[in-house]
Amino acid sequence: MIVRLRSLATQWTTVVPALAIVLLAFTWGRDLPGAVVALVTVVLAGSVLAAVHHAEVIAHRVGEPFGSLVLAVAVTIIEVALIVTLMVDGGDKSSTLARDTVFAAVMITCNGIVGLCLLVASLRHGLAVFNAEGTGAALATVATLATLSLVLPTFTTSRPGPEFSSAQLTFAALASLVLYGLFVTTQTVRHRDYFLPITRQGEVIDADDHADAPSARTAAISLGLLGLALVGVVGLAKGVSPTIESGVEAAGMPQAVVGVIIALLVLLPETIAAVRSARRDRVQTSLNLALGSAMASIGLTIPAVALATVWLSGPLVLGLDPLHMVLLALTVVVSSLTVVPGRATPLQGGVHLVLFAAYLELAVNP
Repeated sequence: MIVRLRSLATQWTTVVPALAIVLLAFTWGRDLPGAVVALVTVVLAGSVLAAVHHAEVIAHRVGEPFGSLVLAVAVTIIEVALIVTLMVDGGDKSSTLARDTVFAAVMITCNGIVGLCLLVASLRHGLAVFNAEGTGAALATVATLATLSLVLPTFTTSRPGPEFSSAQLTFAALASLVLYGLFVTTQTVRHRDYFLPITRQGEVIDADDHADAPSARTAAISLGLLGLALVGVVGLAKGVSPTIESGVEAAGMPQAVVGVIIALLVLLPETIAAVRSARRDRVQTSLNLALGSAMASIGLTIPAVALATVWLSGPLVLGLDPLHMVLLALTVVVSSLTVVPGRATPLQGGVHLVLFAAYLELAVNP
């Protein structure tokens, strides 16, 4: 019976990504009726769950921290492609799209995912334990990237408005790539042990011994299906975005709410994977996913957008407004205080979730 259920689960996670791609091909760029939107939503949810399954297979094969890095980078690359595509099609009205998307990703990951994982782990196991050295290095990199890319444009004077000049944008793009490359090298080569889960006694857990690792062939198949699932998630999310826009407009909310909803959908696979790791008392893996996603979102989006400005004629607004700068500064301060002890109670998780709730509230009612 168990074997049959496992076989059914494997078939399900194989069929859904392929179905998502087929559905995407038939719906891309078209106005969708209500019944089709409902079908797309169901397949979108299935693609999210399939992506989480295949990401966990790959993570089990390659081990940490490579597994969390695979999912974070895969989601971000597809997200970047979506942003650039929307900017090409959107004209001047998409001038703030990159900024809004990157900032939404930072707030969702650093407060939403981190807070939820800390709360789940501490409630289930009494205390959330993680490696302060690795998490602190990741947080410092995220804070630096966010400040260089999203805060400084508000104060520069070479261009009117919260925009970088061409030279400044080139520097920000190169700095983002260099910092992200240095972090990945540190995480996977130089100081890999800083990013591995630890026990209550502080001992590094270098491997999960609860199950045999999947074969190389199985991991390769899961890698391909993960790519299909993520393309389906992002593409179908774009497909339902007109319906979301109509709902947001009907509710009288700002258009920025649409970007928040899309970002939540795109980051859903990482959220589910991170919470599952927290339930298994692998909080470091959860933090690797959350902060790694924030870092990849900035480190890959800004260079891609900088390159896209070569053929984009409209303005590129990257600077945050004062309200969002306050939220970013508070997030960095609170995250630093959370990371330093290397352990967290439900209080720390609750603080991050309140910050995330404040961001959502101010997105709806600025």
